[in-house]
Amino acid sequence: MYQTSEVTTVQPGQIADYGRRIDALAPHLVRYAMVVVILWFGALKFTTYEAEAIQGLVSNSPFVGWLNAVFSVAAVSYLIGTVEIAAALLIAARAFSARLGAVGGLLAVGAFVTTSSFLFSTPGVSEMSAGGFPVLSVLPGQFLLKDLVLLAVSVWLLGEALKHWND
Repeated sequence: MYQTSEVTTVQPGQIADYGRRIDALAPHLVRYAMVVVILWFGALKFTTYEAEAIQGLVSNSPFVGWLNAVFSVAAVSYLIGTVEIAAALLIAARAFSARLGAVGGLLAVGAFVTTSSFLFSTPGVSEMSAGGFPVLSVLPGQFLLKDLVLLAVSVWLLGEALKHWND
């Protein structure tokens, strides 16, 4: 009444083959996921909500704090958004040009070095009532922590594109 089925075993060579396929796909997934993330961040910079939300981060930054003295809150946000959108489009252009991809990667590295520095320059990042560092506040501390990963991905994208500069 009951039929037994044979158990199919996966051979070590098959596992390695799956690994190679995933390894070949992963850079494309990472690249275009990053494009979506940076495009989204950049587009949000053109909203009043986002411009006001980043004002405190920008004003306390040793790298971009001076922008608030020169431009309006909205103009600073638009400038940052424009750089982010340009970075995303250039990273996407890596599909046909390593050089454009490298420029996009470099812009992204610059953007995420800047935003990662907010972890150290923005008041309220660590939660003093919980003992301070390394306990991060929900906002802005935990919000900014993701930028370390985005910086690492940007460095990888830059390096990958530079390897193929002369292709």
